[in-house]
Formats: sequence, C-alpha cells, structure tokens
Amino acid sequence: MNNDHQYLDHLRHSCAHLLAAAVMELWPDTKRTIGPAIENGFYYDFEFANPISESDLSKIEQKMRELVKKWEGFERKEVTIDEAKQLFANNLYKLELIDEFSKAGQTLTLYTSGNYVDLCRGGHSTHPKVELKHFKLLKIAGAYWRGDEHNTMLTRIYGTCWPTKEELDAYLLQQEEAKKRDHRKLGKELDLFVFSELVGPGLPLYTPKGALIRRLLQQFVGELQGSIGYEEAWTPQVTKADLFKVSGHYDKYKDDMFRVSSNYSDEEFFLKPMNCPMHAQIYASRPRSYRDLPIRICDYANLYRDEKPGELSGLTRLRAFSQDDGHCFCREDQIETEFTNVANIIKFAIAKFDMKYWIRLSLWDPNNREKYLGAPETWERSQATLEEIVKKLGVEYKKAEGEAAIYGPKMDFMAVDALGREWQISTIQLDFIQPQRFELRYTDQDGQLKQPVMIHRAILGSPERFLGLLIEHFAGAFPIWLSPIQAVVIPISQDQNEYARVVLNQLRAAGIRAENWNEAESMQNRIRKAEKQKIPYMLVVGKREEEERTVAIRKRGNKNEGSKQLEEFITNLRKEIDERAL
Repeated sequence: MNNDHQYLDHLRHSCAHLLAAAVMELWPDTKRTIGPAIENGFYYDFEFANPISESDLSKIEQKMRELVKKWEGFERKEVTIDEAKQLFANNLYKLELIDEFSKAGQTLTLYTSGNYVDLCRGGHSTHPKVELKHFKLLKIAGAYWRGDEHNTMLTRIYGTCWPTKEELDAYLLQQEEAKKRDHRKLGKELDLFVFSELVGPGLPLYTPKGALIRRLLQQFVGELQGSIGYEEAWTPQVTKADLFKVSGHYDKYKDDMFRVSSNYSDEEFFLKPMNCPMHAQIYASRPRSYRDLPIRICDYANLYRDEKPGELSGLTRLRAFSQDDGHCFCREDQIETEFTNVANIIKFAIAKFDMKYWIRLSLWDPNNREKYLGAPETWERSQATLEEIVKKLGVEYKKAEGEAAIYGPKMDFMAVDALGREWQISTIQLDFIQPQRFELRYTDQDGQLKQPVMIHRAILGSPERFLGLLIEHFAGAFPIWLSPIQAVVIPISQDQNEYARVVLNQLRAAGIRAENWNEAESMQNRIRKAEKQKIPYMLVVGKREEEERTVAIRKRGNKNEGSKQLEEFITNLRKEIDERAL
C-alpha cells in the first residue's frame, strides 16, 4: 500500500486520463476539457453532444478496464503552439488552454497512453496497466467551464482510485455512510436551514432551530476566548477599497470580493471578506505602550466572499458567513504564550465534539513568491518561530508548503470526524506583514517606537461551516447542549395532559428546551417522530407516572432508562447540559 500524497495524485490523474479515453471511444464527438486529481479521487469535464446519465457509468467503467490492459506507460512529447492547436482544432476548450499556457511561457506537452493523447502538464503513474485497477466512477454533475456561470455547462464525471482493493472498498463504504449523514439532507429534515432561489445561492437562511445552534456555538467560543483575555469588538460589513489596498488583500483577492456602489460617492467600496484590516485600525486608533500589549480583539461580524456558483456546497462553502475571528497584537517575546493559550482552548473545544486532530504547519511556497506579501527573510523568521512553538505543543504535525496565508505561516488544526474525514477548522497565524503595511507601532520601555506582531486566530472557524460538519459528524444527533429540543413530554392518553403540562412547566423553569406532544395520535407514532427528529429524551407519562410524580425516560436510540422522580431527572439533565456532555 502506498499512501504517499504525490503517488496518489499521479495515480488519480492517470485514472482521469483513462476515463477520458473511454468516453472518447464511446462518444467520439465529445469535447474534452480538464481532468485533475482531487482529494480522494478525480474528475473530468466534458461537453457531450447528447446528454448521458449515471446509468452510463458502468458502461464507461467497463471500457476503462478494457483499455487499461494496453497502457504500458505515459509517453511525454513537447509540441509547438501550432502543433497543439492542429491536434485540438475542433475543441475550443483545449484551444483556450493552449493560448493560456503559451502566454504564461509554459512548455506545451502531450502525453500518450495506448491510443489516447491529451494535453497535459504531467504527473502520472509509472505502470498504469498494473496500477490502475482499483477505481470506481461515482456520479455525474453539472459544472460550468472555469466555474463561471456565464460559460457553458459541462458534464463532470467523478471517480475515485486507490492503490488496493481494500482501500477502495473502505472508501466506498465511507461514502455510503456520508450520503446518509449529508448535512444538506439532514439540515432540511431537522428544519435547521434553507436556501432560497429568490435570496440567492450560497446565502443560507437559518430557521429558529438552526439559529439557536449557531448562537450556542458562538456562546461556547465566547466563553473560551474570554477566558484568555479576548474582548469582543464590532466592525461594519462595508468598507472602502483603500483599506484592502493597504492590507494587500485588494491586489490578491479583489476578484473574489463583492463590490458595493453608492449613489452619493464615487469611492470604491466592498462587502467585508475578512476582519483583520479593520482590527488593525482599532489598534491604530491611539498610541500604544509596551505595557498595553498584548491587545486581544475578537469579532463575529458577517463576512462575504464572491464564490463561484459551481464551488458552493451547502454550509461548507458559502457566500455569506461569520467567523469566530480574533486578532492579538503583541510583542515578539509574547508570541509563544499567546499561541499556546489559543492552542489550548482549541484543543479543549475539539475534544468537546469527540474529534481527533493533528496540526498542519502551513508554510509558503518559495517557488511562487508572487502569491505572498513580504520579504523572504521575514517568512523564514516567522516560519522558524512557528515551528518551534508547534514542537513544544507536543501534537502530531505535518508541514504543508503552499498552504500559508498571504501574510504569514499558520498552524491549522485538522479535525477528524466520525467517518475519518479531515476538516480544517481552527487556525492560528503569525503575521509580521500587516503591522508593517499599516505602520502599527508601540512605544517600548526604552522609549523607541517598535512594530507589534499580529496573531490571527479562529477557534471553530465559521460557525456555519462547523454546523455543517457537526451535522455529519453526529448524523444529526447533536449532544444534549446543542439539541434545539432537549426533551419532549409524551402523555399516553388525554387523561395525562394536565400532568404533562406540569412536567413541561418544570422542565422549562429549569431552562430545558422542552415540548409537550399531546397530539391525538398513538404514543408509538409520537415516539417514532421524536426519534426521527433525533430528540435526546422522550418522557412518557401515564397514570402510574402521574400518581408517583415520575417520568418514564426513553433516551435517543431506543434506550429505555426506566422511571425517575421528575426532580431527579431535571437535576441530572441540567448537569449534563451545563457540562456540555456528549
């Protein structure tokens, strides 16, 4: 078994070639576009003359298995622009890529395997005939060319490929479970959030239940960050472009930001995509002394990013979201303490959701310096500082070149959910660049003006995205403290309605979110409904419970826990909620 990341990428990109070869054999008039390796698989986008469906996937797979028997390797050949254009004369997509690559000064290369030839930069398996055995085509989806809704809608075929049959089978089993846990499906069934065509894609609307969970997550983070000295600020959602020109975001991200027009000003405005430049302005609002540092600011303001429609995905990729964003302005001798304090509350938070995690040490790519702000020596200094801190934390970590923010390296906490999938949720970032660009200063004890360090951090990241993750991690069965309804009272007959109201009133008086389900339908139907809505506790009350002032407790998952005195149950439940138990 070979789990090397590059090996898997090459394997999956090779399988994308094999997919395209099979499609072209079956439908020769199809227009090919691109076929990259992605996490856990690959895809290829096509323009078919006539639509295909998922029922065609088995036919394509069969053709792939037939073709790969003759694929001994991938033959590389450099070609001129004219040669490449001649080969793809009837394919506008490939012609566009050829022009793009040639303008960027890239060498144009073709790769041949069997009878199939494609325009490609490279990165393939060495022995496709032997290595491309354990693959599966998964689904068909629509995808705009280049992710732009103004372009042609293409047909995207997704697949997965693994070094061994065991790995393929395990992944397919995981995917089946993931379908059952899909947060878009469960979010609708549990009445947590909706999307509206009239409102727009990537702009979620939270029902009272969904808004409650979102608020509870924010309160949890608020307690944690308050415990290490962060104070909440508030900043506007619209700002002048000048702010982002100074921070450097304008040149790097302006195409991904929402522009805002004013009837009374010619100035350029944007909806805010991040908080850090505004927090820098709070710091810059008055003189600072070394005694003032560290200054810790957090913010729950809404953020907006102009994501391409084809890249939007439920709550995990949105155009409107918030973030448990925070920034610390400190002296260099305070960096380690601040990082450690934030890392400790992140570790505590992740443990509350029963997740494992590791740290990705996200570094810059020295071969693509134009992507980043600041001088190389600044990057080397900040990266060395950050790695030293990570080592002292004693947590498993892996280096990842090219994953840094534009202004500095970062420590990303990669949480592992119940299905073994990894999610980047928490982050702590070291920034020497923005304080420099905004000319932030403090007066040191020697009377000299010095530049503070800026630490960016998020505890759970976006509560919207984290909600999507939690829905899938818990399969919608939230821990008691996050459950919108924590208990339902179910009277066996109408004769117990009065006692059911007494139980309900006592539950609510104790701050427990409870409902009385006394509908004129069978008790079993009401229990099934509560199970489907994944409510943690069902309190069944009949004649005996009324006489003894007890409740018959049924816990989520069809677990009967017998009868208890109402007061005892409330005390135990209140403790469970207050401790944020799983």
